[in-house]
Amino acid sequence: MTLPDWLDPLPDASEQRALDEWAIHERRIPGIDLMERAGTGLADLVGELAPAGRVAVVCGKGNNGGDGFVTARVLRERGREVTVVLLAEVEELRGDARVNAERLPGDAPARFAAGALDGADVVVDAILGTGFTGEPRDPAAGAIDAINAASGRGAVVVACDVPSGVDASTGEVSGVAVRARATATFNAGKPGLWIAPGKGYAGEVRVIEIGIPSGGPDGADGPQIGLISDRVRAEVPRRDRDSTKFAAGSVLVCGGSLGLTGAPSMACESAMRAGAGYVTACVPGSLIAIVASKLLEVMTVPLADSGGSLEPAALDEVIERSARADAFVLGPGLGRTPGAREFARAAAAALKLPLLLDADGLNAHAGALGSLAAREAPTVMTPHAGELARLLETDSGAVGARRLASVREAARSAGAIVVLKGDDTLVATPDGRVGVSRGGAPALATAGTGDVLSGVIGAYLGKRMDPFAAACAGVLVHLRAGQLAGREIGPEGVIAGDVIAALPRALVSSGS
Repeated sequence: MTLPDWLDPLPDASEQRALDEWAIHERRIPGIDLMERAGTGLADLVGELAPAGRVAVVCGKGNNGGDGFVTARVLRERGREVTVVLLAEVEELRGDARVNAERLPGDAPARFAAGALDGADVVVDAILGTGFTGEPRDPAAGAIDAINAASGRGAVVVACDVPSGVDASTGEVSGVAVRARATATFNAGKPGLWIAPGKGYAGEVRVIEIGIPSGGPDGADGPQIGLISDRVRAEVPRRDRDSTKFAAGSVLVCGGSLGLTGAPSMACESAMRAGAGYVTACVPGSLIAIVASKLLEVMTVPLADSGGSLEPAALDEVIERSARADAFVLGPGLGRTPGAREFARAAAAALKLPLLLDADGLNAHAGALGSLAAREAPTVMTPHAGELARLLETDSGAVGARRLASVREAARSAGAIVVLKGDDTLVATPDGRVGVSRGGAPALATAGTGDVLSGVIGAYLGKRMDPFAAACAGVLVHLRAGQLAGREIGPEGVIAGDVIAALPRALVSSGS
């Protein structure tokens, strides 16, 4: 299945290899020409980041090293002092990498040894390419350690295509990996440069155009991962002169418990600010006065509760109300009492409209993730790493190490759209497609912003959007709102209410 046009494709290693082979064999573009453009673009980035100083280029024996040889040659031709360090003997090189090693003017590549990077102001990592997986072994591991040590002494580190040690297809890091100031990647970004933990090693990602034309392999053989672009906002329906509050979408938000009335309140307000025409808060009856005092524009419905927590007896009222709604948000502030958990599971199973599960609505399904696959209407889930770990019956460290695999597993098991939150928020479909957020909104690292995201996506589901588009648009608008609030207030002082206030402008503003 192809990606929608509002995702910028991120080809993984096999997909990029297919594009390279198509360009070389079908379009008759010599591979050495592609290598020349890649290495020259990398040299340009080095010159931009560090216009002076001694450069050390550390090369492996594959095509990544070949790109490094081109970079070294171009920089020497531009008058830079460049040392080339090789993790093999020149005689071991093959193909275009061997040709470019032999084209080097000046000193021949030196074999890597301790102290080889001493005195370098800039280090180019051209050791392991996009095809690498697993844990680096010596001599690559030792060279990676040396590059990171040079970085610690102040050297500018620039990676060639992907930081060595990072899996370009997944972002997984199994051992040591280069921590780069910037990465020059060729033709298109790679998933591992945008997905944690690899994202944290890549630094600034600069895509270098190397002349691979459009029209390459697509369909089942094309990229299944893409960066969420501002273009997704065009998918969000807008109000016009004939719109009514019901045409703009009716959303029910269900949750709240003693001490946790703010969560459903923020989800309701953010749904309104995201464009929902009619929002109703379904909350424990004993707490309804608190919620009603917070929300002047939102209807409130009291539900059966015990000690401020919802009970299974609330289900009939929820089902009746849902018959007149377009989307249902379940979980903000719900709590974890046995009664609330039973209610959440029963509601998810019974509701016949698009459902967003968040917070304790998710926790209620720990150990029962597969039960959601039986739902007939769309389901969107918005866990952070800890919540996803509980759903998958693992730990948050395992999810953090394998974020792409984890979110895809959950989406497949639940038959749902799963939004794994983080700076690299991932939106996965059951069929394996994934939208990736560019991130870059530290202001969102504050309590309540997850409830804001739930409200936004709930509003878009209420507008009858495709659930994958609704989730990706919600992630993008939420990100932009966090960036706007951060610029205006300063990221340290932003609270969730500031993000809610910025939502209407976020739907039309672009850039970070």
